[in-house]
Amino acid sequence: MSGKPHVIQFFEVTKRFGSEAPALANVTFTVDEGEFVFVSGASGAGKSTLLRLVFCAEAATSGQLLVFGRNVSRIRPAQIPHVRRSIGVVFQDFKLLPDRTVAENVALPLEVRGLRAAEVRRRVQAIATSLRLDSKLRKFPPSLSGGEQQRVAVARALVAEPPLLLADEPTGNLDPDRTAEVMELLEAANARGTTVVVATHDRALIARKQRRVIVLEEGKVKGGATPDGKVALA
Repeated sequence: MSGKPHVIQFFEVTKRFGSEAPALANVTFTVDEGEFVFVSGASGAGKSTLLRLVFCAEAATSGQLLVFGRNVSRIRPAQIPHVRRSIGVVFQDFKLLPDRTVAENVALPLEVRGLRAAEVRRRVQAIATSLRLDSKLRKFPPSLSGGEQQRVAVARALVAEPPLLLADEPTGNLDPDRTAEVMELLEAANARGTTVVVATHDRALIARKQRRVIVLEEGKVKGGATPDGKVALA
């Protein structure tokens, strides 16, 4: 037990889509404030669904899910935006707005929070520099490569320094050097206090980073590993 507050709490959570086998089945685990956790598993194991439940993009079919102590299984739709303001997300399909520039896409979380224009510009420039996107700020997402769009999505998720960051395969389209850059940014955010949950099937990445791992298999938590490599229940 860490003694820190729980940021995410799953209690026997199941998610079904129609009559198919459940995408998640009786999932139970917690993530504490300040943790860096990998969610691992093959394609179709339920990683993306798990993140979507935390972000309130989907509702659990049964069970209880608490985010920052709030039972998101029961909150009204009008309350969802308030919860999301505390969460940065790197979506697997990026979800960039094609008719807005890179700078405008990255600035969105800051504008939602009502920051002054000068502060928005300062933060956007700083995160763009750290991800080597300086020359892309005036371009539109469709003109970028997949790897560049991936880095824009990471920049947008990190720019507001959210207390919780969810990343769905954040290095999936990146070469080794860019993968290292993105992971360094996620780790730096974690060092500043952000709780980070990364869904990935990249076992080599997980092995290098030596972080806690929650393993999903066919929608069920099969266990995990502590940072010292010992297998343990999540």
